[in-house]
Amino acid sequence: MRVLATTLILTAMATGVALAAPVSEINVTIGPELAQKAPELGARELDDLRGDLKRTVERELERAGQLTPQGGRLDLVITDARPNRPTMQQMSRKPGLSYQSFSIGGAAVTGAYAAPGGATTPVAYSWFETDIREAWWRGTWGDANRAFDRFATKFAKGEALAAK
Repeated sequence: MRVLATTLILTAMATGVALAAPVSEINVTIGPELAQKAPELGARELDDLRGDLKRTVERELERAGQLTPQGGRLDLVITDARPNRPTMQQMSRKPGLSYQSFSIGGAAVTGAYAAPGGATTPVAYSWFETDIREAWWRGTWGDANRAFDRFATKFAKGEALAAK
């Protein structure tokens, strides 16, 4: 049995596929470059994004059975986020701006997973919409939330998200 388990682990490491990682604690922060945009985007908006990422990751880990008290710690940093629609802060600062305006958006997340044994694995994921035709129907942070969903799903499934 040990030989089989060792073989599976070595195969996963060789192919670059990470095994699912149990998590007990999730910390999400806003990166310094994105935090500098708080006066433009709105501090409340960034705080909401932080909460959205944490809830999304918790939900996906719970679905996968990876949210356990014996798990490791996942520290995430939202390094970039672009809204699909103007934020309330942006509209209040620019009177001619309309909520009907739309753009391509997305988000970038970096961080590290600290296993219960102390081993640390860096993680990184980013996704930004490339087709403006897909943006017209999204809400303010639609593409950013889509990036969070994709990150959370991949992490919960144990797919390789190691930072390069």
